[in-house]
Amino acid sequence: EQLVESGGGSVQAGGSLTLSCTGSGYTYSMAWFRQAPGKEREAVAAIIWTGGRTTYYADSVRDRFTISQDNTKNTLFLQMNNLKPEDTAMYYCVAGYKDHSWNIFQHYRYWGPGTQVTVSS
Repeated sequence: EQLVESGGGSVQAGGSLTLSCTGSGYTYSMAWFRQAPGKEREAVAAIIWTGGRTTYYADSVRDRFTISQDNTKNTLFLQMNNLKPEDTAMYYCVAGYKDHSWNIFQHYRYWGPGTQVTVSS
């Protein structure tokens, strides 16, 4: 499975960006993680299919970010509104969920090269 992210860029605080991630296969459960320089990688949001669809968000982005997936389930989106300087990071798309916890990077088999998001104050 190959994943490719796009849509990153530089915006001012309060602005919006939409990230996209396209997979080479039928990926079902997918998620976004991010990592800022000098910080731990953290989960942002996920769509997990286990008997049905469940959407998860980190508390820091809830009510500002929206994760969605197209009907083919191999393209993932992250609509980011009201961006803050602390959202600055490299954003990674992941897939191949292995079960248990949606917010653990090692619980996914595949990840993309990342797309940079920079938010200035």
